[in-house]
Amino acid sequence: MKPLVIGIAGGTGSGKSTVARNVAASLGDASVAFIDMDAYYLDQGHLSIEERRKVNWDHPNAFDWDLLVEQLGCLAGGASIDKPVYDFLEHARSVDTVRIPPADVVVIDGILLFVDARVRELCDVKVFVDADPDERLIRRIRRDMAKRGRPLNEILEQYLSTVQPMHLEFVEPSKRYADVIVPRGGHNPVAIQMIVAKISRRLQSAIT
Repeated sequence: MKPLVIGIAGGTGSGKSTVARNVAASLGDASVAFIDMDAYYLDQGHLSIEERRKVNWDHPNAFDWDLLVEQLGCLAGGASIDKPVYDFLEHARSVDTVRIPPADVVVIDGILLFVDARVRELCDVKVFVDADPDERLIRRIRRDMAKRGRPLNEILEQYLSTVQPMHLEFVEPSKRYADVIVPRGGHNPVAIQMIVAKISRRLQSAIT
């Protein structure tokens, strides 16, 4: 059976990962592979650490789209991949990789996921997670301080200089490509149930 690829996009801190986890937890016996678009940032190891901090990480040009399309295509074809690992403290790609085996369902999330037509073509179901801008900012602050070790002033400066402008220019317009729009962020059980029902029907039709 060809794996079902679920793409989940939305602004930073919108709850994409929460939706992805809730969907996966509701799929029963189906195996699920998770891919995070953040792993596919271009390697900026050739730049100084100061230069890396000035990179616009929220622009489509910051991503290694060719590698993302190649590896997502492999998973969509039932093959395993070695997913890259990105070091967010050093702003560079790690030498380590993570082995992702084939699965019945592939879930990939990222803020700019629907910007590239090749990625959209590989996604069988496209979900956009919407949330209030204030909530998204608060979640981003908590995440970047706790998981990425960044100081508050750096987070706020980046948000105002690149995150918010790029959201308006690229992320928000990509909503039109979504099959399903989930309001109120990741904690929306009705929307999750609808997405799971859609996926379950697709899986069942593929089996029969």
